Amino acid sequence: MSDAAKTFRRICVFCGSSKGARDNYLHAAQQLGRELVARGIELVYGGGNVGLMGAVANTVLNAGGRVTGVITEHLTTFEIGHIDIHDLRVVKTMHERKALMAELADGFIALPGGIGTYEEFFEVLTWAQLGIHSKPCALLNVDGFYDPLLHLMNHAVEEHFVRAAHRDLIVVDTEPAALLDRMAKYRAPHIHKWIDKSSV
Repeated sequence: MSDAAKTFRRICVFCGSSKGARDNYLHAAQQLGRELVARGIELVYGGGNVGLMGAVANTVLNAGGRVTGVITEHLTTFEIGHIDIHDLRVVKTMHERKALMAELADGFIALPGGIGTYEEFFEVLTWAQLGIHSKPCALLNVDGFYDPLLHLMNHAVEEHFVRAAHRDLIVVDTEPAALLDRMAKYRAPHIHKWIDKSSV
């Protein structure tokens, strides 16, 4: 396989509908938005106009980039669908929302966020583990936000619930530019999913 870096047309960003407790979360969302535009990468995200979701989308728009949002009819009440983006797609269910975002994107990045962010990230990570897609799944680990999650993944490896190679499917960095560079170099490994019963 070629060692040439991947090129991305669109990256899906999962993140909070809150700005969080630290200014650095907001700054990271804005920095990521600018970096996507600088590389000619379109943003796919959850379609909201609040919190880190709104921050990354507005930064991409203000820098001249293109944004596609996917939101459910129900969530437009809470997250305020972003009417100024190029393409806002309103779907009926969360299942449709996640499937469409995954279909549109060439890779995935999770910024700090809450339960919905974790759920979205782990779904696409599970699909990568099962070989359903070969797209990079990445964490932007701002101020160590995802350190506890990475510790949990290491614990799951130690307890024989996750293979080390599957933990290593997660691309991690603290800076947007470095993270996108790592994603561009990512190559999906060919790993048998199941842990051998004889090893537990």
